[in-house]
Amino acid sequence: MGNCCRSPAAAAREDVHTKTKPKQKPHQPHNNGHNHAGPTSKRLTVLSSHTAAPIGIDEKYILDRELGRGEFGITYLCIDRESRELLACKSISKRKLRTAVDVEDVRREVAIMRHLPKSASIVSLKEACEDEGAVHLVMELCEGGELFDRIVARGHYTERAAAGVTRTIVEVVQLCHKHGVIHRDLKPENFLFANKKENSPLKAIDFGLSIFFKPGERFSEIVGSPYYMAPEVLKRNYGPEIDIWSAGVILYILLCGVPPFWAETEQGVAQAILRGNIDFKREPWPNVSENAKDLVRRMLEPDPKLRLTAKQVLEHPWLQNAKKAPNVPLGDVVKSRLKQFSRMNRFKRRALRVIADHLSAEEVEDIKDMFKLMDTDNDGIVTYEELKNGLKKFGSHLAESEVQMLIEAVDTNGKGTLDYGEFLAVSLHLQRMANDEHLRRAFAYFDKDGNGFIEPEELKVALAEDGTAVDTMDVVNDILQEVDTDKDGKISYDEFVAMMKTGTDWRKASRHYSRGRFNSLSMTLIKDGSLKLGE
Repeated sequence: MGNCCRSPAAAAREDVHTKTKPKQKPHQPHNNGHNHAGPTSKRLTVLSSHTAAPIGIDEKYILDRELGRGEFGITYLCIDRESRELLACKSISKRKLRTAVDVEDVRREVAIMRHLPKSASIVSLKEACEDEGAVHLVMELCEGGELFDRIVARGHYTERAAAGVTRTIVEVVQLCHKHGVIHRDLKPENFLFANKKENSPLKAIDFGLSIFFKPGERFSEIVGSPYYMAPEVLKRNYGPEIDIWSAGVILYILLCGVPPFWAETEQGVAQAILRGNIDFKREPWPNVSENAKDLVRRMLEPDPKLRLTAKQVLEHPWLQNAKKAPNVPLGDVVKSRLKQFSRMNRFKRRALRVIADHLSAEEVEDIKDMFKLMDTDNDGIVTYEELKNGLKKFGSHLAESEVQMLIEAVDTNGKGTLDYGEFLAVSLHLQRMANDEHLRRAFAYFDKDGNGFIEPEELKVALAEDGTAVDTMDVVNDILQEVDTDKDGKISYDEFVAMMKTGTDWRKASRHYSRGRFNSLSMTLIKDGSLKLGE
């Protein structure tokens, strides 16, 4: 359901004065690719009476400024009218709950958060309520920032720090599994610090893709973020062991700054995961202890039956002796990679949001017309061939592999076709990344003085406008280092376009991919022989 508490500390710490709730900004589309039912009615009841609060959100809380946006909801700073406690409220527009599956996702997220026992490592759900327009999840406010942001801010990184973080993550996994829950979307972005104190608790914040399970039960739905996905997920036959794999991927990244399985395309990532080759030769691995590498190997064991359980991970010598783990920095290369992870895609994310916000009703209408023209047999779906031929007809020069990738991006059932909702997602993606007019509009948003360049101060101001505090120029300098290819200290339009049109970026992907991203990819791998049936 998107990160529920992704909030800048600066926003949470500002004095809040009693006020009426401001007009809410438009909600992000809640579209996870499922289209099993028609649009829901405004009278839709999402939460049953025993989980929903009997009063509307406005009667008990004040929704203040926007703190952040996840894929499916907007998070607001929330004030309890009676206690004045600062909280976070994730509001999910009912207009975006377009299918029965979408509604069930919200219900299950609430049920799981209520089911799990209180823990210092899991964000607490204070209340779930709904009004005519939205479902509201009121949670404790996490104002300490993302896991990777905290690490980078320290200015150094050590095995000892990695061990502490890993212990917390695996303790969350152990708690989930003990209470019959598979998390299914463990990644660094789903862990926030409660506050800015050095000893702040680290908390898991997002259970939107989690699911209840019984011992021995297997699942086939492909969910999660690709770089953290276990091989058995791609094979559509998995259980709780997938959470240990994802935690192992996080540990690998914490120690070296890049994921163990990476490629420029979704299919390449999947193939790398299935091959399972782990690189321990690049820097800084020669300086990492053998105990740490042993734990990584055993958490990234391809056979889930041989993979360590959460209990076994916590009993591993590297974690048992965490306080004795090397406390020396792993090197500038790790710090640099972690900075790129946490900073670089904030620029891309902001640019994409500007483009999406400016799409006109006419553009959406054009997409509807295009769908009708591509749907040559008028059956309400567009096949791979119809999409490929249609894109050629409308001037797109995408390769067949890229067309297939687009279908894979939204096709949740592996059926190789797109209905209108899925087609709209493909079309908007194409327009965001390839339409020069949209890119120029986004560039102009950052180029405040209109001189043809995005200058450091302009970038700093624009990034701060999305609700994320930019306290120093370090963030901007990190972005310039990667985007400013001619090193003139500013970003030209051509450099901006190059950034927006680069291939799959694992850092961007890890934040944006979710349910169904690889669903039809396993079928593609079967066709090309990379994945054998029954594996």
